[in-house]
Amino acid sequence: MTQRVALATVMDRLSIDAVITDYAVAVDDGTWDDYIALFTEDGRADYRGAGGAEGTAPETAQWLARTLRASPVRQHLIVNRRLDLQDLGGYPGDQARVRADYLNPMGPAAEAGEHGTVPAFVSGGRYAFDLLRTEPGWRIRTVEARELWRCAPGAATG
Repeated sequence: MTQRVALATVMDRLSIDAVITDYAVAVDDGTWDDYIALFTEDGRADYRGAGGAEGTAPETAQWLARTLRASPVRQHLIVNRRLDLQDLGGYPGDQARVRADYLNPMGPAAEAGEHGTVPAFVSGGRYAFDLLRTEPGWRIRTVEARELWRCAPGAATG
């Protein structure tokens, strides 16, 4: 691998990482135009493995906007990212796959001046992202979420 190819690979990895971070921020902030812009034109999201919907990026953005109104406080974290960049005989290709875990605390808005409120629930799971290099940069072709666990902090246990 030449130094130029190595640098291009590092730049791709950083760009893909930024897309994944921007995805989390768009969902948490409810900036649905930003969410849609992260996808390819034919991009799709599949949240059925986490009890949700599946569809195009605009369809799932509408579904998320409706569903997440009940939990305006969100801070989901995408961690343990494993990135596989397409390898074309030592050169980076135009496709990538990211497998990453998520931790997702969500809850109602706190009262003015209130701190330390407990989220209504916390869930954890795994994302699978397939990305494509496009003219404007890396974009999500598909994302699939699979919830692995969920708990309600402070809820009575049996």
